[in-house]
Amino acid sequence: MKKQIAILYCIILSAGTSFAQTTEIRKKQYNLESSGLAIQGYDPVAYFTMHQAVEGKKDLVTSYNGVTYQFSSRANRDEFTRNPMRYEPQFGGWCAYAMGKKGEKVEVDPETFKVLDGKLYLFYNKYFKNTLNTWNQDEARLKAQADKNWTKFIP
Repeated sequence: MKKQIAILYCIILSAGTSFAQTTEIRKKQYNLESSGLAIQGYDPVAYFTMHQAVEGKKDLVTSYNGVTYQFSSRANRDEFTRNPMRYEPQFGGWCAYAMGKKGEKVEVDPETFKVLDGKLYLFYNKYFKNTLNTWNQDEARLKAQADKNWTKFIP
């Protein structure tokens, strides 16, 4: 019995260490404000349900593995809490085009986005350069390359 308890303790300790490592990696590699806020405060669920970028409210927040999200409604916050991986932006919230083209972390405009195959992609859109347009011209190749490049940041 003591051996089983010791094994169970080691498993629990290992899981806790793994969770802490995952959280620290995400905090370091994701596109976050200094407070840990993702998507510049935009509601990740609204991209899917309302098909638009909607700013979240400062009093409607939740955190998932060290990343904080704001929501425009309690319903959206509750939906995110049920399945956070479904709603998190791809590539840690960095520009999907830049991740695919050069494997670089580039800031985004949260209002420039695309939901593709149930995943949220964000894009840079400033100074007359909308990378969503370029992404759309070669989406399959850029997506595959971005998936590969992102593993350099999150193994």
